[in-house]
Amino acid sequence: MKKYILILFLLMFGKLFSQEKVESALTLSEFLGYVKAYHPIVKQANLVINESEAKLLKARGSFDPKIEVDFDKKQFKDKEYYNKLNGVFKIPTYYGLEFKANFENNDGLFLNPEANVPTDGLYAAGISASLLQGLLINNRMASLKQAKFFINQAREDQQILVNEILYNASLSYFNWLQYYNEKEVYSSFLENAEIRFKGTKRAFMEGDKPSIDTLEAGINLNDRKLNLEKARIKLIKASLELSNFLWLNDNTPVELQENIIPDISTINNVDTTFNIALFNNEDFDIENHPKIKSLGYKIESLNIDRKLKMNNLLPQLDAQYNFLTETPRQGNSFNVDNFKAGISFKLPLFLRKERGDLKLAKIKLQDAEFENMSTKVNIKNKVNAVQLELESFVVQSDYIANIVKDYGTLLNAEERKFFLGESSLFLVNYRESKLIETKLKAIELENSFFKAKANLFKTAVISIAD
Repeated sequence: MKKYILILFLLMFGKLFSQEKVESALTLSEFLGYVKAYHPIVKQANLVINESEAKLLKARGSFDPKIEVDFDKKQFKDKEYYNKLNGVFKIPTYYGLEFKANFENNDGLFLNPEANVPTDGLYAAGISASLLQGLLINNRMASLKQAKFFINQAREDQQILVNEILYNASLSYFNWLQYYNEKEVYSSFLENAEIRFKGTKRAFMEGDKPSIDTLEAGINLNDRKLNLEKARIKLIKASLELSNFLWLNDNTPVELQENIIPDISTINNVDTTFNIALFNNEDFDIENHPKIKSLGYKIESLNIDRKLKMNNLLPQLDAQYNFLTETPRQGNSFNVDNFKAGISFKLPLFLRKERGDLKLAKIKLQDAEFENMSTKVNIKNKVNAVQLELESFVVQSDYIANIVKDYGTLLNAEERKFFLGESSLFLVNYRESKLIETKLKAIELENSFFKAKANLFKTAVISIAD
């Protein structure tokens, strides 16, 4: 954490350091640490879990005990037509049962006879149940189960979203590193061109070299300056792109300063940063992949919906039974002689709506299962392809390193021959151009290698340390 604070200090006050030409390297690990901790999109991804937790809380609310009070009164021309009070306390359960207690107190001149109760009111305690449709599964039970699946699915989706942000951020870092290395190449060869131009000009003044060599050396010098300026602009654009991912804890964006440079030894720690060093393709279990786990939770949720729709094909048979008493404090006052009971039966004749809902639920479930199978194959093939690509990059890196070394040897030999008068400036420039071209190819190949590592990190959804 102290290291992060130091780097943030350098990012914010880099202008003061740049005046003293003090450079500080921002490593890939530190950069991704900032992105994961402070980037708004990462924080937005965390809201997915908060939203799912809120939905779970809402679903659990369907099982909260409830108190209901109804009071109705009518009075006209000094006559109290009726005065009705009805209070109910309900306790829903996980299955299609509901316990309730009731108090009813009614009076009035024109009260419906069935609403007549004792002077001190009438108490009731009983149970209502859905005996067919809604007994083993109902809307509130299905909503709670699905909300639990959703919160697990949200955790997996959140990890995928965070890895997507880190992947895009790492690509920006690798581009920044590539353009920095290219600028350094052009800077070093600009020095060579300046030395060669001064030497050729001096030789021309002394009569040892023709004027055409001076002209050619000048053209080569300007060409190096032009390439350096192009590389400088590319580096500035890359640093601005990188700044899009740099934020402070208070949601303040940070601009990357000129004295902050990339870590040129990134190739030595990229595996550690991405935790690829711990990744083994042979031990890679596709079932533990966040995308597959997310789809698994989605399938489980859709399966709950299918069971609910299947249950809706049953007839609706609801029954209730309530013990009645005037003296609820006396336990023996509740007996089977005083009760209120009821039963309700409903059954659509054709069940077309219910059968249609079930068919749609089965289609959604099959669609998710097909997606799950396809995604498994897709992820496996992508991981294998990236692994093969990385193996090829290792071979290509060896080839390009040898080519750079050999071109460097040719250039040194040609320069010695030139100063001994056994070669021409044209050949020296040609050798140098080929060396620059090969070094740029090596930098580009390294960038492709880094991007392949990042692609493996993204495809396998590997977690990095906080």
